[in-house]
Amino acid sequence: MIASLARDLRFASGLYRTLARVRGIHPASPRRICDDLEASVRGWRDREALRFEGRSLTYGEMDALANRFARWALEAGLKPGDRVALFLPNRIEYLPAWYGLSKVGVVSALINNQLTGQALAHCLTLAGAHEVIVDAETSRALQDVLGDLEHTPRLWSLDAPLPGEGDLAADLAGRSADPPPAAIREGLKAGDTALLIYTSGTTGLPKAARVTHVRVQLYMRGFAGATGAGPDDRIYVALPLYHATGGLCGMGAALLNGACVVLRAKFSATQFWEDIRREGCTQFVYIGELCRYLANQPPHPDERSHQLRLAFGNGLRPDVWDKVTGRFGVPRVLEFYGSTEGNVSMFNFDGRAGAIGRIPRPLKQRFNARIVRFDYESEAPLRGADGYCTEADAGEAGECLGRIDSADPRAEFTGYLDSTASEKKVLRNVFAPGDAWFRTGDLLRQDADGYVYFVDRVGDTFRWKGENVSTAEVALRLQAVPGVIEANVYGVAVPGADGRAGMAALVTNGDFDIGILAARIAADLPEYARPAFLRLQPEMAVTGTFKQRKVDLVEEGFDPGRVTGPLFHRAADGGYRPLDPAAHEGIIHGRIRI
Repeated sequence: MIASLARDLRFASGLYRTLARVRGIHPASPRRICDDLEASVRGWRDREALRFEGRSLTYGEMDALANRFARWALEAGLKPGDRVALFLPNRIEYLPAWYGLSKVGVVSALINNQLTGQALAHCLTLAGAHEVIVDAETSRALQDVLGDLEHTPRLWSLDAPLPGEGDLAADLAGRSADPPPAAIREGLKAGDTALLIYTSGTTGLPKAARVTHVRVQLYMRGFAGATGAGPDDRIYVALPLYHATGGLCGMGAALLNGACVVLRAKFSATQFWEDIRREGCTQFVYIGELCRYLANQPPHPDERSHQLRLAFGNGLRPDVWDKVTGRFGVPRVLEFYGSTEGNVSMFNFDGRAGAIGRIPRPLKQRFNARIVRFDYESEAPLRGADGYCTEADAGEAGECLGRIDSADPRAEFTGYLDSTASEKKVLRNVFAPGDAWFRTGDLLRQDADGYVYFVDRVGDTFRWKGENVSTAEVALRLQAVPGVIEANVYGVAVPGADGRAGMAALVTNGDFDIGILAARIAADLPEYARPAFLRLQPEMAVTGTFKQRKVDLVEEGFDPGRVTGPLFHRAADGGYRPLDPAAHEGIIHGRIRI
């Protein structure tokens, strides 16, 4: 009873802090995210705000740089609602750039700096930007796709410009650091678009989510409250700033609390602990795979000699959670659930290992999220004879839906630039005639205490031998096998077979033994969930936010003519045999059963 009470108090305290910080956010409000940041500048002008690889900006210097970006935009003839694309890696100017542009109502499109070719051209076309800001790292990739764009934007470089690019660094240096004229803000509201943030593109080309000032405020203010950060905190951000977790959650936790952001160009598992110790960091923001990379590293002399008191982020799987708190000695993990474009958010304030959040039953009506029964055949929520959905029972996996309510900023759904893509995410007449709910595309389950756990993505769970196979759960089992560093599980079509057969792409080290793997699979997984095919590869293809890409793996299937690296199929005795062209033909024509 005492433990339960302490748990509930921790949850209530975290929820209260978070709700208190987001109170007053409303689409009709004239207060936008730039106003929130300017309030921080007034409160902590001389304190360090941003630190990046030897460079540092105080809150006042950050604001001055933002003002120069604002004045550059005005001189370029940009008006409220116009768009500028930031095609940049993490660097100290990143947040001041979009912060400054927001002061004059200009929308920043945050482009993944790792994109090239078709994907890059697609994102720039969606943005419809008048100007694109690049640097030495991204300039060449942009130059390569200019011919594929419908309209050629003006290019500006923060480093030495290439021919055809403006020298933005010199331009900014010559501009006034005074705030832009206040009259420009007249009529601008929190419901206006602040940013375009793109989906990760794990299953195809990215979609551009329209992120209003309301959404940015919910992220930044929310995490300012949820983390309990203060002016003495130093928050380590090695995630890409074009993504909401690092660029909004991490930045908001620090910059709306007077804390310092210790920013890195990119995550390095080998340098992480040295950075944390040297910079005196007290918190860091993660995506689950970042922590897995750390856990897969050999012991580091600094991995416990740190001042960390909190790790916060999303996607931390149960098998790694205990290593963060145990091996690394991080006292507290704050896991959350949400998506850039979605209207569902949850926090695991009281630290139940593996849970992505909690919805206590007495507070259920305060949350807009519901988990409904799911039809795996149609990959859609299951409807009863009356045409309506029903909530899943405790312990039962179902799709999470978020009630859409334009009157509640936390429940609104602003969608994508593509209205067709937006409509595909809306489910209507769910519990009552005329209601509308956002489809998260995530299968979750909730236990009797209200804790919510991630099961899989809709589409990743597949049917084989009449059973539903969760790729996430199979991957979890495979990653527990000695020598398996990473596992990416997916389903592939087999001619003549119903459903999809399981396949796993593995990254392994010298401890890997395929015989031991086969034995562990046979012991730990039911027959239908055991991968029919394996492929070994030196590294896993991931997005810039460490999400595993599956689309190319599914397309290549188990064809040895398309798959590079060792390829295996599961034999009748449960062992794995090399899959050569002859074996491939045998499987295709049914001579070899899987």
